[in-house]
Amino acid sequence: MTSLRKLGSSDLEVFPLSLGGNVFGWTADEAQSFTVLDAYTAAGGNFVDTADVYSAWAPGNKGGESETVIGKWIAARGNRSDVIIATKVSQHPEYKGLGAANIKAAADASLRRLGTDYIDLYYTHFDQPEVPVEEIIGALDDLVKAGKVRAVAASNISAERLQASLDFSERENLARYVALQPHYNLVSRDTYEGPLQDVAARAGLAAVPYYALASGFLTGKYRPGTTVDSARAQGAGKHLETERGRRVLAALDEVAQERDAQIPTVALAWLAAQPTVAAPIASARTVEQLPALLAVADLTLTEKDLARLTEASA
Repeated sequence: MTSLRKLGSSDLEVFPLSLGGNVFGWTADEAQSFTVLDAYTAAGGNFVDTADVYSAWAPGNKGGESETVIGKWIAARGNRSDVIIATKVSQHPEYKGLGAANIKAAADASLRRLGTDYIDLYYTHFDQPEVPVEEIIGALDDLVKAGKVRAVAASNISAERLQASLDFSERENLARYVALQPHYNLVSRDTYEGPLQDVAARAGLAAVPYYALASGFLTGKYRPGTTVDSARAQGAGKHLETERGRRVLAALDEVAQERDAQIPTVALAWLAAQPTVAAPIASARTVEQLPALLAVADLTLTEKDLARLTEASA
């Protein structure tokens, strides 16, 4: 039985791999999404990540499709209390930004789509520096006091704004961020490592990195001369053109072979071993893609493995 990890200072306990919901209602239809969610929870998974904007970018979609699919699945399975649901505010076409009134209206819309009366973890999706942290934290605190949200978190935020938010929460005794969702993986370390990670570490925040597999590049299926059928192939393929990307692939190949593990498992295990990281996020369109992701819960890399990967990705 995989042990759950405590999410920062909250009372939420999560599986060490968060299942990304960006594909639900986009590249995975409702039936496929249900199958993936069933397989993830059957393996002990309990941490599903989505956002109100998923997947407004897809032709014919208007945002909220992922939440709607998850809501229908929860209703069909009757398992609401067994699943930690994280969603986000600020990017939905009809609920743009982080003004107080918008945060509250967007939360209500998310609750309706999810078919639930509470959100376990509510993220500000992209920070808006022009909105005072006092306004954002005040609105989030109101949602917590109303019982609509259990814990709050931030994504895509600067170290300065994160610190200012934490200071304000502390000073006024209001809801405080417990987690941070940064862009972080073996080929993209610069956004998180440094000031942002320092603030998270000092404040005891849990990091839940997105793009943990670099849009699929760190699955190892992108190689020189291969074409991959994926909606994200272009974004993933660009790493092949960098020396860093090629070095990381070579190191992943070696460690995976030595540990008799799959490449994505090793890439996620490196991330899971980094300071502050509680659970990387990875999504699966099909059940076949899940085992390599779930295996991160049982793979602990040696200091030597970690050093080799860290060096290759420098």
